[in-house]
Amino acid sequence: MTLSSPSSARQAEARRSSNALSHTAVTIEDAFWAPRLRTVRDNTLPTMYEQMKLNHYFDAEKRGWKRGMHPIPYVFWETDITKWVEAASLSLATHPDAKLDALLDETIEFIRSIQQPDGYLNLWFTEVEPEKRWSNMRDLHELYCAGHLIEASVAHFQGTGKRSLLDIVCRYADYLDRTFGLEEGKKRGYSGHPEIELALVKLYRATGEQRYLKLSQYFVDERGKQPHYFDQEARERGDTPENFWARTYEYNQSHLPVREQTEVVGHAVRAMYLYSAVADLVKEQYDEALFQAGERLWHHLVSKRLYITGGIGSTAKNEGFTEDYDLPNLTAYAESCASIGLAMWNHRLLQLDADSRYADLLERALYNGMLSGISLDGSKYFYVNPLESKGDHHRVGWFKCACCPPNIARTLMSLGQYVYTANDTDIFTHLYIQGTGKLSIAGRDVTLRQETHYPWDGAVSLAVTLAEPATFGLNLRIPGWCQDAQLSVNGETVALDQLQKGYARIEKRWQSGDQVVLNLTMPVARVYAHPDVREDINCVALQRGPLVYCLEGTDNAVPLHHIRLPEAATLESHFEPELLGGIAVIQAPATAVDSTDWSDTLYKTTPPQSHPHTLTAIPYYVWDQRQPGEMRVWIYTK
Repeated sequence: MTLSSPSSARQAEARRSSNALSHTAVTIEDAFWAPRLRTVRDNTLPTMYEQMKLNHYFDAEKRGWKRGMHPIPYVFWETDITKWVEAASLSLATHPDAKLDALLDETIEFIRSIQQPDGYLNLWFTEVEPEKRWSNMRDLHELYCAGHLIEASVAHFQGTGKRSLLDIVCRYADYLDRTFGLEEGKKRGYSGHPEIELALVKLYRATGEQRYLKLSQYFVDERGKQPHYFDQEARERGDTPENFWARTYEYNQSHLPVREQTEVVGHAVRAMYLYSAVADLVKEQYDEALFQAGERLWHHLVSKRLYITGGIGSTAKNEGFTEDYDLPNLTAYAESCASIGLAMWNHRLLQLDADSRYADLLERALYNGMLSGISLDGSKYFYVNPLESKGDHHRVGWFKCACCPPNIARTLMSLGQYVYTANDTDIFTHLYIQGTGKLSIAGRDVTLRQETHYPWDGAVSLAVTLAEPATFGLNLRIPGWCQDAQLSVNGETVALDQLQKGYARIEKRWQSGDQVVLNLTMPVARVYAHPDVREDINCVALQRGPLVYCLEGTDNAVPLHHIRLPEAATLESHFEPELLGGIAVIQAPATAVDSTDWSDTLYKTTPPQSHPHTLTAIPYYVWDQRQPGEMRVWIYTK
């Protein structure tokens, strides 16, 4: 058996566009993700709610906000609430829970209580500065808050069938539609922190109301046009535009109209949310200029400004990007929310074009940059995810700016949506996770059952179940990290010499009981950085399957910067079921620089001696789960 060939370029391209499944259509039953999802449901969601109660999110009197007080740094507290609502709603959709449902009802009543007669809904600008509504859209996040509220409402409606929050949000969205736009009497503004744009597309898809899609398009199209709206609003509130604290509108991606942008710049989370909205709009009403802009930005990111862990954003100064190849390890920002945004963007790009490079990056972000942001017990979080630590960087239970914890929770609760996409002729398998997916192809129900120990093992078995035989294409991603793969259908070998954008496409008349077996070889790989990434010169990183590895002081009884991994060293891995929830550990013969004979000497004319050392590396996502100590991803080779 061989892979199918496209009958024409046009037909091939038509097959590339596909639709995401709801997370409710995919059950996850593996030993890697399923325990984490259960931990989020059982521990993370309840403790997150308690943290918000302890910090007086729902109690105005104890919160101490008063009219006229100076704006606190986090005027967007309510997004912690609404992202929690979204995560809880996503959980309810697959795991009914009367107690959680009641907490949601109470929270929604709190949200309803602060909505104004005209539909406006924002905590800070209702309690503290009602006269300053929309006066500083550059910095004060009103539309960002609206976006997360909208996303929460859609998740709640779809997860519970209740319209309680959706009706509140539609009133607010109608108010926004009356307020913003090109028509006379409307504001020509947009948000300094993108989010509303992608949220409005979600609301359009949930309600069918075209005005919401049109408003999203307006917010994207108006961004960066001259005269610049943020200059105008600064003057109106008595500020000087040149005194903008960030110094450049690259910070919020409004330095140029989106269609003219060529480089990923500024705040990393804002960039990802904006690009996600761009992909959504291209999906809804194809726009070649927007599509090409997204392609340019994606290529620039992955070729110049991306960490190996799927982290993005190299500095705390702007929580984002600096210059090409500037990827420091110890001071890396790599915010958890940014990796989540990267996953969101690439998931949307996969729906435009099923290209494995998008799925590879989606996988990298999920398994490394995002997953490292939450502890194994689901109660502590990283805000930033450096690639090196001296032993002083640890997860904590909450933040004053607590955007990351509920963002991680909502991502995990919606994980099922990332596994497959489908259209009328094809199913695309993007991620390998044990469980069952229920899909529809041209009106026919198809069930796919995956059996796998991925990411520890590259063997994947897929069983097809359907009521009657049907012809369609089943596409299996061959990950970019895999240098050798074998595929068979019902025991017959399939040659992998005609991949279509990284996917093996099998088209046949499928029958219930058909079995597909994919074996992805998963040796430990050495990965090297571009020579212009100065911090990683003469260094190597280790990766096995989708997982990036790191060294920890706990496993290596020498300073980590003393370790040298020879190029010829044999890298071996073995599974330790009792360690950190069960992980594959990498070990290799290495050397360690010896400093014992340097006592009070700072410089010598002879190099230091070395002694043998057995290097031990663990997956990056589980570091800082034991006693405090050093960590590093990039290992010296010389």
